[in-house]
Amino acid sequence: RDEEQVNSEPVTTLPVTGEEKGWFGPVTTLPVTGEEQGWFGPVPALPVTGEERDIPSVMAENWLGCNVSVNCGPFHGVYQGQIINVDGKGQTITIKKVFKDGVPHPSSEVVLQAQDIVELNIIKCGGDTAEEPQSSIVAVKKPVPKRPTRSVSETLTTNKGFQLRESPRRTNDNESTGRPNGVGEGSRTPSKKDRNRQKWTERDEACFGSSINNILGHEFDFEKNLALFNKQAVYDEINASQRPDIVKHADQGRRITKYRHDENVIASAPAMYRQIIVPAPDSKEYVTDDGLVIPSITPELRNQLFIVAKTFGLTDERQTELMGRAATEIALQLLGGGHRLNPHNVHQWPTVVVLCGSHRQGAVGVNCARQLASHGVNTVVFLLSPHRLSLQMKHELSLYRLTNNKLFTTVHELPSISVDLIVSALLDSEGNGAEQPWYSPAAAWTNESRAAVLALDPPAGGTPGVDTKFSLLPILPLAHSLESGKLYLCNLACPQQVFFQVGIKYTSPFGPKFVIPLHPNDT
Repeated sequence: RDEEQVNSEPVTTLPVTGEEKGWFGPVTTLPVTGEEQGWFGPVPALPVTGEERDIPSVMAENWLGCNVSVNCGPFHGVYQGQIINVDGKGQTITIKKVFKDGVPHPSSEVVLQAQDIVELNIIKCGGDTAEEPQSSIVAVKKPVPKRPTRSVSETLTTNKGFQLRESPRRTNDNESTGRPNGVGEGSRTPSKKDRNRQKWTERDEACFGSSINNILGHEFDFEKNLALFNKQAVYDEINASQRPDIVKHADQGRRITKYRHDENVIASAPAMYRQIIVPAPDSKEYVTDDGLVIPSITPELRNQLFIVAKTFGLTDERQTELMGRAATEIALQLLGGGHRLNPHNVHQWPTVVVLCGSHRQGAVGVNCARQLASHGVNTVVFLLSPHRLSLQMKHELSLYRLTNNKLFTTVHELPSISVDLIVSALLDSEGNGAEQPWYSPAAAWTNESRAAVLALDPPAGGTPGVDTKFSLLPILPLAHSLESGKLYLCNLACPQQVFFQVGIKYTSPFGPKFVIPLHPNDT
C-alpha cells in the first residue's frame, strides 16, 4: 500500500530530446558564441547545429531542499536524500539524510558526480509552497532506520505517529467499486492492537534497524576505557574513610561471640586423640574419621581378650551374634541400602554368597547369612569342610536351614552369574583352613565371579588367592597388610574391666556408630 502511495505522488521526470539536458535544469541552447546550460549550471557551450530552443533557465539554487532519488547504476547503487548543495562548475550535488539502497548511510553527507548519475527522480521539491491535495504524501521529516527486507518507499514515507492518508488512486478505486470514500483501509481508525503492533515495530527498528557493518568497523578499545578508571585512587579513598587498625581490633575484642547450634558455650578441654594404650603394640597404627588413634595388637593379646571376655560371660554365641550383626550392616550398605532393597524393586533383588570354614569366622559368616535372609536377601552358604563342623557351626547351620535358603558343599553348585556380594569366612585369623581340598577351587570361583568380597576377620596378610575389597575386624585390629582391603572395626561391647584385665587402657572410639572405618596412620 505504501508503494502505491509513493507511486501516486507526481514525480517530475525531465524529458530528454536530441538536445542535451541537465539534471537540475533544462539546457538553454544559445548561439554559437554564447554559453550552454550544463548538468548543474552554465558551462561553455560547443558549437551546435539544428533548431535552437528558448527555454527559461533554472538556477542551481532552485534545487536546494529537494528530496531526490538518484540511481547511480548497479556499481554505486541508489541514493535518496535532500539536496543541500549544487556545484555547477564541478558538476556535483551534495545530499544529506542519505539512504543507500534503502539503508541509512553512515556518512551525514554524500557528494554525487553527474557522470555517475543514470536516473534522477524528484520526490518533493523544496521550493513548492502551494497547498497540496489532502491525498498527497507528507514530506519526509526524519529518516527511519530500515530493515533489510523493507522497501525504499516504505522507508521514506514512514514517520513516528504518522498514519498514511488515502491517495487519489485509491479514492478513485473506491468510487469505481461502489464503496463510499473514506471507508478504505488507509482511512480507518487504528485499533488498540494495531497501535501496539506499530509501537513495538518502531522500537524494534530503532534498536535493530541500523546496519551491523557500521558497528563491526569500529573495534572497542578496552585498554583506553580501563585507563579512565583510576583504581588506586578509589582504593585510597575507601581506606581513608575507614578507621585505624587499632580501633578495629578494640571493637573486635568487645564484640559478642555468636555460637552455632552445634557449638558448646562452655569451653571444653582439648580432645585427646590417643585414648587407647596397649602394653605391646604391633607395628601399625590406624586412625578413625574423627582422628582418634587405634593401635594394632598382636594375635596373642587379642586371644587373651577373647578368653577374658568369655570368662566374664561374653560367650562365643554373643560375640558371633554381635559380629554377624555388624557384617550384615556393612553388607546391606554395599548392596545399595534402601535404593536396592525396597518393594518396588523386586525384579533386582540381590544375591549374596557366603563361603564358610569350620571355625569362629565361619560361624559368623553363617550368622550373617541368616540375618541377611531376614531382610529378604537371597543367600547361598558354601561349606568348605562339611564333615568336620564345630559345635558352634552346627548351631548356626540349624538356624540357617530354617530360612529355606540354599546350602552347598561343592563349588560346582555355586551360581555362575547374578552374584552381588561374596562374604569370605574361609580362613580364621591365623590362616588355618587353606589346606582343605575345596579351598583353591572356591578361591578361583571367587575371583572369576568379579563380585565385591567382604572378609570376616581374615589373617593379617589377607586371604590367599582371594582379592579382598573389605575386611571386618573385631575389638582391636591386627597389623593388616594392603591385601585385606579397606578395614572396618566393629564393637563387640566388651566391658571396661575386660581391657583392664589384659593391661589395656581403653576408651571407646565408636561414639554413635556400631561400625567405624579405619585408615592407616601416616603421620
